[in-house]
Amino acid sequence: MKLDHAEAVRWIRKAAKQGPADAQYNLGGMYANGQGVNLDHAEAVRWFRKAAEQGDAGGQCNLGVMYANGQGVKLDHAEAVRWYRKAAEQGHAGAQCNLGVMYANGQSVNLDHAEAVRWYRKAAEQGDAGGQCSLGVMYANGQGVKLDHAEAVRWIRKAAEQGHADAQYNIGSMYANGQGVKLDHAEAVRWYRKAAEQGHAGGQCNLGVMYKNGQGLKQDHAEAVRWYQKAAEQGLVNAVSALKRLFVGAVTCNASP
Repeated sequence: MKLDHAEAVRWIRKAAKQGPADAQYNLGGMYANGQGVNLDHAEAVRWFRKAAEQGDAGGQCNLGVMYANGQGVKLDHAEAVRWYRKAAEQGHAGAQCNLGVMYANGQSVNLDHAEAVRWYRKAAEQGDAGGQCSLGVMYANGQGVKLDHAEAVRWIRKAAEQGHADAQYNIGSMYANGQGVKLDHAEAVRWYRKAAEQGHAGGQCNLGVMYKNGQGLKQDHAEAVRWYQKAAEQGLVNAVSALKRLFVGAVTCNASP
């Protein structure tokens, strides 16, 4: 059967108007992503809310996302937390990870790294790549848990192997610095490249570093410039600086997950 988002919307709308929460959630998703309809955040919020108010965890989580990003509603972190918590307490892994983020950043809750770790772990143990990566970062930084690079690598690797770009960048850095693993520039390059090819600015910049310094691959200034430029085009300040200082010395790039 040929993929037809417009036809999908037609049938999902018929179901959603009859009240089933899963149809309302799905229709909200179509509006949020502009699939088969014009992208319309306010309409997405309307349908996510209908699903959420029936107790649908996906609707609750997505409604929280809309509040957290100010899409279709006024940005409101307290409302985001409220809806994330409802979904998280039902075991929704994405909401658990998002609630962890709110605790890690102190957004409408007291900043609490231990509580962030608790929610990240719940998501991570369900296989959620975002939760796995974030839990690994907490271990790497010793926030809410004892600093443990080996445990950081374990969780970050799980996310990286699922294709999570931040995790791929982070595990590349672990290999580049020998944290929790034996220092291995070739392995660092492999992971940086995976992140870079997904458009991750930090991965692009650090891949440029490896080309510039000839670490883990043959030195190639043209390739270094190419990857620095990709990162610089995304506004990564260190990549802009790296381009200016290309022939001066080693440059290290950092990007916030």
